[in-house]
Amino acid sequence: MKNHVRKALTLLLAATMAVSMTACGGGKKDDGAAEPKEDAVATTEESTQESAGGYKDTIVWGQGADVTSMDPHQGKETPAVQVTNNIFDTLTIVNPETNEVEPQIAESWEQTDDKTYVFKIRQGIKFHDGSDLTAEDVKFSLERAINSAAVSYVVDFIDTIEVNDEYTVTITTDAPYAPTLRNLAVPFAAIVPKAVVEADEEGFKTNPVGSGPYKFVEWKQGDSVKLEAFDDYYAGAPATKYLQMKVIPEAAQRTIALETGEIDLAYDIIANDKDKVADNADLQLLETPSLSCYYVTMNMKQKPFDDIRVREAINLAIDRQLLVDTIINGAGQVADAIIAPAVFGYSSPGAYEYDPEKAKELLAEAGYADGFDTSICVNDNQERTEACQAIQAMLAEVGINCEVEVMEFGSFIDKTAAGDFDTAFMGWSTSTIDADYTYYSLEHSSQQGPAGNRSFIADPDVDKLVEEGRSNTDPAAREKIYADLAVKLKEINNNAPLYYNSILVGASNKVENFVVDPIGYHKLDQVKVAE
Repeated sequence: MKNHVRKALTLLLAATMAVSMTACGGGKKDDGAAEPKEDAVATTEESTQESAGGYKDTIVWGQGADVTSMDPHQGKETPAVQVTNNIFDTLTIVNPETNEVEPQIAESWEQTDDKTYVFKIRQGIKFHDGSDLTAEDVKFSLERAINSAAVSYVVDFIDTIEVNDEYTVTITTDAPYAPTLRNLAVPFAAIVPKAVVEADEEGFKTNPVGSGPYKFVEWKQGDSVKLEAFDDYYAGAPATKYLQMKVIPEAAQRTIALETGEIDLAYDIIANDKDKVADNADLQLLETPSLSCYYVTMNMKQKPFDDIRVREAINLAIDRQLLVDTIINGAGQVADAIIAPAVFGYSSPGAYEYDPEKAKELLAEAGYADGFDTSICVNDNQERTEACQAIQAMLAEVGINCEVEVMEFGSFIDKTAAGDFDTAFMGWSTSTIDADYTYYSLEHSSQQGPAGNRSFIADPDVDKLVEEGRSNTDPAAREKIYADLAVKLKEINNNAPLYYNSILVGASNKVENFVVDPIGYHKLDQVKVAE
């Protein structure tokens, strides 16, 4: 029976766009044949200019979705951070090659006890408006992030922030918190200019001012963003004068734009285009295992997903290995937990079984012997849409009629944050490489909605384990706590982990110094492109 189902699903995937789906919220069919939007790639004068040494004045990259917000304390989604990470800096930074925490805005720090950190702020840092960055900006920024419903989970371990003098800040945590320095490196903990934000907070959302290597120039929403090098950057002027991001939703079109030289970098190359890029003598394929897990979240506030048997049945009905083999073309591995193996605190609770017959039995026990109608929402990303179409076919085998709802990325974020859905296809990166970042935001009852808990789980035992993991500084003890938590979550089945992928970036072979960030927050200040 399983072999029969596997063959049938393989055939379905081969003709995936023939599988029915409903488009809503501005979504569009992504079949790789759509005409690119007008001005979909850079044609500006800067992109063809030569600068000293025979390098282009502009780096142009394509990504699949637009910025959700230029405000770093709101726009936490990867498409936003891929832009704003070049505009703002944080107290600390994690080196993507060594995984070590390094100074950035904070020149140095001292941990004086298990809850107290004293940071010396680097003197001479300028914001893009020419004003000095001081301890008051640090205090204001972190308190603002704590008060943001979107990103508070990153910094709400902080109890107090005290300004000692113009360039010294003392941060006290509400309990011992092992990943403090890593959380302060997350882009959502960016330091912003207090005076600018207080003067016009609404204006700041579309005209950001940071202290990073690039300053904001223009945002054509839904189309592009342009940035210009900040010559007064504390670490030295960037290698390239301008950056231009182009929104190219269709993955196939991003690859074509890269092949024709219209963009220099293509983020999130789909696995099916991997060989096409690697085999092109004019291009280079850059790949690294990601820190992301892709999963289906089930809204426990909605029937029938309030029934643990239904949630388990859905987990049993999904053939994860087939998704890895077909959807991501082997560029990843089957997921057995909501965090990736490279993350501190990862522990396998055991592989998820593929057993559609057992799934049918559980559905019958739950009163759904004839199945039920439901839906899965997904943003308009080709690979994710195809994964949902495959899952749709798998669920049909156990009697569940699942409609695929495809929508524009911003609409998808709003819908899932509001809890206005049955199930959703999600992706989550553990940006601190520490399990707390994911377990707290996705599984703790206090984080329901925008912060990340979109299954709306509220389980006292889960909350207790999450809190114990946060407040314990002994690595061995934390690993044991997270191992117990992984097992508990597998019993609850509020999410269905599917696979861990690799980050694939396509680049012109003229691109130099580009480092793939395993989180996807690629930095471009040292990158240059030869003519």
